[in-house]
Amino acid sequence: MSGEDGAGIMITLLGKPGCHLCDDARAVIERVARDLDVPWEERDITKSEQDTEQYWEQIPVTLVNGVQHDFWRVDENRLRAAIAALR
Repeated sequence: MSGEDGAGIMITLLGKPGCHLCDDARAVIERVARDLDVPWEERDITKSEQDTEQYWEQIPVTLVNGVQHDFWRVDENRLRAAIAALR
């Protein structure tokens, strides 16, 4: 759940089951979201033909407010900076 500071900001992790890089990305996103009080969600690309086609070779993919931010690895400092810029 988000506080006032995270209002209007959403981090989305796109991944798939069995993806070890997704596990690493999830840990970074969970930490950043908790520290900055911003909501996040995870989406399994195998549940959507469009997501599978678009992101299959890039997962994990991080979106901030629906815009692609990172892929393969999440840079924690870059993610924090992107959220700070939206505030």
